[in-house]
Amino acid sequence: MLEADNLECLRGERRLFSGVGFCLAAGELLFLQGKNGVGKTSLLRMLCGLTPPEAGEIRWKGENIRALAGDFRAELCYLGHANAIKEELTPLENLRAAARLADEAGSETEALNALTQVGLAGREDLPCRSLSQGQKRRVALARLVRERRPLWVLDEPFVALDTHAVDWLANLIAAHLQRGGLAAMTTHQPVTIPGVPVRELRLGAA
Repeated sequence: MLEADNLECLRGERRLFSGVGFCLAAGELLFLQGKNGVGKTSLLRMLCGLTPPEAGEIRWKGENIRALAGDFRAELCYLGHANAIKEELTPLENLRAAARLADEAGSETEALNALTQVGLAGREDLPCRSLSQGQKRRVALARLVRERRPLWVLDEPFVALDTHAVDWLANLIAAHLQRGGLAAMTTHQPVTIPGVPVRELRLGAA
């Protein structure tokens, strides 16, 4: 269970939000909404422990995430707005490097299968700098194919994707939630995650 209680975020002297709270149970999706600049990415970073809140508390399974430290990060998968891939490496090399950084023992066959699922078959050995923005996003998203950590925090995961890839990712997120995982996500695109409970949280003025 992921809980947020009375969170506040400041940027300089500007208050982006305050009094934000929610409780997210296994199998549920938190969908953050609001205009640009209201603090959606800031809140996602707080949920990952990357940015401390000005006030309030975030709890994972009843304990403050700051106290849990590495134990919390071991149960978290964060996909930010940036792709976090190395342009000089190939999609296959990026995916295998990401697995090593996460201390996972993914094989080359599993990595190739993930890249095929995201529509990159035949491009596995091209430098990522030669790929389109949508293809680079797919390289980043391929990490999710084998991802089994319970909490996914996804910042604009559907950006630069075509309709087919949007549907594929929506179903992948749904499968994660149906296994008992949790997810927090923001997106500007109208996307439906099929068959799962969704909690909506709007930041800023309606």
